[in-house]
Amino acid sequence: MFPTAFVNFLYSRVVRPLLFSFDGETAHDITLKFLSSTQHTLLRTLYRQSRVDNPVELLGLTFPNRVGLAAGLDKNAQCIDAFDQMGFGFIEVGTVTPLAQAGNPKPRMFRIEQANALINRFGFNNLGLEVFLNNVKQAQLKNQIDPTKKTKNLRSPPMLIGLNVGKNALTPMEDARADYLIGLREVYPYADYVTINISSPNTKNLRSLQNDEALEQLLMSLEGERLKLAKIHTKNVPLFLKIAPDLDDSQIEVIANTLKRVSASGLSQNSSSPAAWGLIATNTTLSRSAVEGLRHADETGGLSGSPVFESSNRVIRQMRALLGPEFVIIGVGGIMSAKDALEKIKAGANLVQIYTGLIYKGPGLIQEIAYALKAKT
Repeated sequence: MFPTAFVNFLYSRVVRPLLFSFDGETAHDITLKFLSSTQHTLLRTLYRQSRVDNPVELLGLTFPNRVGLAAGLDKNAQCIDAFDQMGFGFIEVGTVTPLAQAGNPKPRMFRIEQANALINRFGFNNLGLEVFLNNVKQAQLKNQIDPTKKTKNLRSPPMLIGLNVGKNALTPMEDARADYLIGLREVYPYADYVTINISSPNTKNLRSLQNDEALEQLLMSLEGERLKLAKIHTKNVPLFLKIAPDLDDSQIEVIANTLKRVSASGLSQNSSSPAAWGLIATNTTLSRSAVEGLRHADETGGLSGSPVFESSNRVIRQMRALLGPEFVIIGVGGIMSAKDALEKIKAGANLVQIYTGLIYKGPGLIQEIAYALKAKT
């Protein structure tokens, strides 16, 4: 294992310049191929870091530390063990849809380097549930924590894995609930938590599911299914709802009130279980105000990185005020430094996730944030 300073040097002086010489999606594909092919070899020492020990108990789960990887980077769950080696407390893989789909036409990922930002319009490109779950089951981390297997040298507590589910692009919006229920049923046995992604801007009309009646119907159906699955599998897997940063005050209030009703419904039916719903705030933004005039700023898709930082924090603050102190919130959007992560916690998040920050800053950002949060929380 190399010192984190060396990992930072290697990334900033060698890896990032090399990757940034390619277009965004090519660099993304090269990175995943490298991580998946090296995660079980000695080459993993190039990115391996010790995990900062800062456990926190939330929703019946023990998170080894408060720093997670956001969904979207590892859509097919190919690199779970590689990200475990980097020292994350938890990672989220997906979004996966019931059936494989190609996503939107290329090109569909663009860097805006002056703003530490990305625009993507992937559109839930993934290999489908069958391949996704096979990859999850093959991860050494999952095998290590299987109580039927005997293993040695497991770091304790282990990194947690969230599985993020969405709907197929060709599924009509009136049938979207069926796709989410299929996803929940299939991933439930293998997940530490499941995320319901209704906020990607790259699947037509998906964000309409954040509206009052549609949201209530979807979440109540999922909660009913979750209760059944908890009995079948004799384990309680929390669900997280991932929302957009482009919500107005009334939409935020609708979502908060719906989450409270759904959570209360589940607790009333199974009072012995811990609370089973959390919130991830936020996904990418459609706003271009922070990057106006910059190259690629007019590309269609979701904008991530520094420009979404303040809008994400606004949603977190409002949600914390509406949901109360006990509701679990994961803050994501524009975290490029430890200072940014601390601002997310100050806004009301319990945990944080990074994605664009990892691309621009490298694996050293994980430890930087984890140590800062350990010192301040």
